[in-house]
Amino acid sequence: MLTTAKFAIGQVVRHRLYPFRGVIFDVDPEFANTEEWWQSIPEEVRPRKDQPFYHLLAENAETTYTAYVSEQNLVPDDSGKPVGHPKVKSMFGDFGGDHYQFRKETAH
Repeated sequence: MLTTAKFAIGQVVRHRLYPFRGVIFDVDPEFANTEEWWQSIPEEVRPRKDQPFYHLLAENAETTYTAYVSEQNLVPDDSGKPVGHPKVKSMFGDFGGDHYQFRKETAH
C-alpha cells in the first residue's frame, strides 16, 4: 500500500508521545531502516511499517539529534518557534512560523 506523505520537507512537527520536535529533511514512503532498529522499539508503541517515515533535525530540552519517526507518531508543531538544530541553517532558508524554505542547492 503506497500512501501519500501527510507532512512536507521543511515542516516543523512534534512527536505525539515523546517531548521532542524537529524539522523534516527527508521522507521515506514506507519504513526503510533496519529490522534491528524497528525491533528495538517497545512492542506496545512500535509503529506499522507501511506508512511514511520522516527524517528530522530534532531537538528536546537537552540536545539536538536526527530522528526517524513514523507518520502516526507526528503532529504539526504550532509553537511558532524555530528549531535550534545546528544543521537547520545549512539545509533550510527562511522560517515561516511552521515551516522552513528548503535550500535547493542542498537537495540530493
